[in-house]
Amino acid sequence: MLFSPRISTRHLAELCQRVATALHAGVDIRTVWRNEARRSQGIAARAKFLAISEAIERGADIREAFDATGDYFPELFREIAHVGSQTGHLDEAFAQLGENYEFQLRLRRDFLTSIAWPLIELGLAVLIIGFLIWVLGVIGSMRGTTIDILGFGLVGTPGLVKYCTFLAVVAGGVVFLWQAIRRGLAWTRPVQRFLIRLPGLGTALESLALGRLSWALHLTLNAGMDARRAVALAVKASRNARFTDQMRSIDAWIAQGGSLYEAFSQAMVFPQQFMDVLAVGEQTGMVVESMKKLADQYREKSQAAMKILAVVGFFLTFALIAAIMIALIFRIFSFYLGTINDAMQM
Repeated sequence: MLFSPRISTRHLAELCQRVATALHAGVDIRTVWRNEARRSQGIAARAKFLAISEAIERGADIREAFDATGDYFPELFREIAHVGSQTGHLDEAFAQLGENYEFQLRLRRDFLTSIAWPLIELGLAVLIIGFLIWVLGVIGSMRGTTIDILGFGLVGTPGLVKYCTFLAVVAGGVVFLWQAIRRGLAWTRPVQRFLIRLPGLGTALESLALGRLSWALHLTLNAGMDARRAVALAVKASRNARFTDQMRSIDAWIAQGGSLYEAFSQAMVFPQQFMDVLAVGEQTGMVVESMKKLADQYREKSQAAMKILAVVGFFLTFALIAAIMIALIFRIFSFYLGTINDAMQM
């Protein structure tokens, strides 16, 4: 479901680091998850971790324990943990997952830091307009007149309520769209395809998607997962319709005995750098190592991509603020001229 509870990336990174450290130190897995259940906060989180702890206590494996939590944990996380458990390298699997989620957090923090100031200014502009709607309504009621300086029928407390309702609907729509894109709902694919075609922005989004794909492919293959499952999870991890739309054709090619290079090549959507590294990796029998190096390269590109996205977000936010202020100035000026004309005709 779109708004079903899911663990945050921050909590996921912290969880992976704690579990990896405990398992590496030789702590029994039942004790590890018992401690995580005690540490969990919030009704949803506590219920999920208790379900895992109880399943582990009954002798269930990691996959069965995580299946009891639905989609609370990402699919890639669940699969890597399962394979790590089967191969006896669960601590290494959690350590690598923790490194991956920690990198995602750093990218997010850098982006939010870059656009923090224009977002604050936007918030102030929204508050000023709301205050203006309310105070002019109060002044108008004291004079026995209606002062609709904005011209939208938003006056006084009722106008402020309508204004806040409108803002809530817009914010809700943005959150809804963001959640839908994150969870890969089918109807968001045209939006993703459109965004990745935009100059500048599209290159940044492609780098981020390929970085996630390369790292996921390294994790899955390094964990010993079979090629079809590893590729399916890696392509899904890209979270971009340009690549996820090719999952069926790629899987069908591998199922017929084709190489990874041939499977990705026939999709004709992956850049030449990605294809060259994959080809060399297969020729030398070092696909896992090649994907790790490629993932590191795309991580550097991802950092540059986030800077581009931050600049885009910065200017878009300032453009929105400018549009709001210009529209407000013209509305006030029109109201002022209208008042003068009315006074001259009396």
